[in-house]
Amino acid sequence: MNDLPRTPSPRRIAYDVLAAVRESDAYANLLLPVRLERSGLSSADAALATELTYGTLRMQGYYDAVIRIAAHREIDQIEPAVRDVLRLGAHQLLSMRVPSHAAVNETVSVAAQALGRGRVGFVNGVLRGIARTKPDTWRERVLADAGTRDEAIAELGSHPVWIVRALRQSLTAERRPGTDVEAELEALLEADNAAPRVNLVALPGGEGVPEGAEPDPYSPYGFTLSGDPFRHVRDSGGWVRVQDEGSQLAALALIAARPVRSGERWLDLCAGPGGKAALLGAEARRGGATLVANEIVPTRAGLVRNAVAPLGDAVEVVEGDGRGIPAEHSGEFDRVLLDAPCTGLGALRRRPESRWRKHPRDVAELTRLQASLIDAAVDALRSGGILAYVTCSPHLGETRIAVAEALKRHPGVLEELPTQEILQGAVKTPLDLAGDPAQVQLWPHRHNTDAMFIALLRKA
Repeated sequence: MNDLPRTPSPRRIAYDVLAAVRESDAYANLLLPVRLERSGLSSADAALATELTYGTLRMQGYYDAVIRIAAHREIDQIEPAVRDVLRLGAHQLLSMRVPSHAAVNETVSVAAQALGRGRVGFVNGVLRGIARTKPDTWRERVLADAGTRDEAIAELGSHPVWIVRALRQSLTAERRPGTDVEAELEALLEADNAAPRVNLVALPGGEGVPEGAEPDPYSPYGFTLSGDPFRHVRDSGGWVRVQDEGSQLAALALIAARPVRSGERWLDLCAGPGGKAALLGAEARRGGATLVANEIVPTRAGLVRNAVAPLGDAVEVVEGDGRGIPAEHSGEFDRVLLDAPCTGLGALRRRPESRWRKHPRDVAELTRLQASLIDAAVDALRSGGILAYVTCSPHLGETRIAVAEALKRHPGVLEELPTQEILQGAVKTPLDLAGDPAQVQLWPHRHNTDAMFIALLRKA
């Protein structure tokens, strides 16, 4: 019963990926392409498997609320593997243009293959119950069944409650004039649940943005392509890479902080997997500077080496704990990028499963690490050197509070730079920015980027 069919269906592939994400903390964006390549599916069926996988992961919280009502039992009382199948079916019934009978029958078939006949009756009954009610009515039922207002927002927007509250706090902290924070929060959750296009970067010094591409609105090097963007990446010899526009802007902010002088030494303190290091290295190479890219995890250091391979000796890749860098390189660097390990709440649209893996307790541990890395970065800077503190998270503990605490730990040593003004001078069209002029917070719903935080600091 549990053997894969010779040619697996899109639904079976999606189920297998969902199960692997749950059972072994696999990442869908790494596992799904491998499964699709091995499957021999047509492009249309591969696209269906992709939508089923990512759509189910994004809206898992909402589908769990629907399943809870339809099954008349709490979601944790349903066997995990059965939950995976029910979520897969719910996505087809509530968010896709799949005929109800096809969604139910095909998903029940997956249940029979993957779980055995004993669970088919329950799966069939719950899915038919979901199918009997219109999607809009289900939203009303979930809203009525939720407990607190935040729980209702979290279930309808398919985010954990603690993340909803953290995002609201960050939006509120901007004190954006005339803004309805609750309306912005709803727009942000919707943006997190929308599939983003694959964004690319053409490293400076290469052939540039190809003809027929759609240039990014802000980055001079970013673009999107219709069709298969990965083919262009494979054919570029390393000069074109996948990189979110927000990540590009984080690197460009450090580059634009002042003119590049020949002979400068730059450091990317936590360089893996190498996207920002590649862009920094390309700009360093053009300006006669050199970059040291440090990464603690050997496999990720290998990814960095691959990313910077076209740049030759302009980039040196080293392996080590960034907190120990000053022991060898104290006061050596003119610029330091600290893309700090963080909760990753800014990239939930690209890694939807991560929202279900994170916990509030993660923030405290990460902020301690971020503080240690900031201190190491300050020690590694020359006098007058510039630090770009970057996180792919809008959580206040990892952004504004982290910077405020760093300034307290280094009085008279660290000073803030006008980060918003500097970044505005590096982009093609003005960014819609709010909050402290010394800090930049990007947002999926405003800028169509990951929610990157950027603060430029100078060692006085």
